[in-house]
Amino acid sequence: MPLANGAQGCLEIAGLLGSVSTEDCKLVEFAAAEVGTVEQRPILTADFPPSRTLPVEKRPARVLLIGGVHGDEYSAVSIQFRWAEYLNQDTTRRYHWRMLPCLNPDGLLAGPATRYNANGVDLNRNFPTLAWDQRALPYWTEQTGRDPRRYPGPSAASEPETQWLIDEIERFQPDVIVSVHAPLGVLDFDGPPPPPPQLGILQLDRLGAYPGSLGNYAGRTLGIPVLTPELHYAGIMPTQDEIRGMWVDLIDWLDTHIGDRPLPLAPRPILPDWRDLLAPPEALLLRPAAT
Repeated sequence: MPLANGAQGCLEIAGLLGSVSTEDCKLVEFAAAEVGTVEQRPILTADFPPSRTLPVEKRPARVLLIGGVHGDEYSAVSIQFRWAEYLNQDTTRRYHWRMLPCLNPDGLLAGPATRYNANGVDLNRNFPTLAWDQRALPYWTEQTGRDPRRYPGPSAASEPETQWLIDEIERFQPDVIVSVHAPLGVLDFDGPPPPPPQLGILQLDRLGAYPGSLGNYAGRTLGIPVLTPELHYAGIMPTQDEIRGMWVDLIDWLDTHIGDRPLPLAPRPILPDWRDLLAPPEALLLRPAAT
């Protein structure tokens, strides 16, 4: 049955994942996005506003945390709840954080869980990247052998989950996006500014720009830095020390390279051509098996 609200949606996730408890759902007051999934489940959101006052000419940077783009990557969902604990305990929050613990609840709750959504579309190949119409389906056919787990969809942004996240990025105007995946055990990065060399145990290894991926769309087309921690295991959580190490390195990188932002909010540039992108050209970096 479709889930009615954020609280019920969180409890459904807690009932599935052993590393998420009902107490975790009480810790954070999740709201439900105004647009549901294919099966009309809610996409959960939670806000953690800054705890300090800034000069009038400054604003806090905005960080968007995303998990569960692929429904079968359990750890990418569970780690959001551990980071929610850190945010709740931090009485001196410098940034405005928005958390989306699971973009693809239909895939997560499919039983067994699936990488793709209820329409059989890999959401991380469905974003409207440059030349999607010319690149996405040929790449799926030629590089993945038409792997159903990586089907990009019939058209760019064909899926309600993708459409909603595109609109959410426009509404929230994040300065940084952190989208957690598994199980490659590396740190991927797209867009400006200089990437962190590591997040805890995850060493930087830039995987490349894939047609329709969130990193390609936000990092290269919109110019928003996208950090993609690829946890080592989809079904096993990192240890508490490992989770803390990733968080500490993330905060250090934000403090060094993002910091407080000037007012007014500058318009987001739309980069017109692949030659203007800050990362190497897509064709040089493609790897068939990556996130």
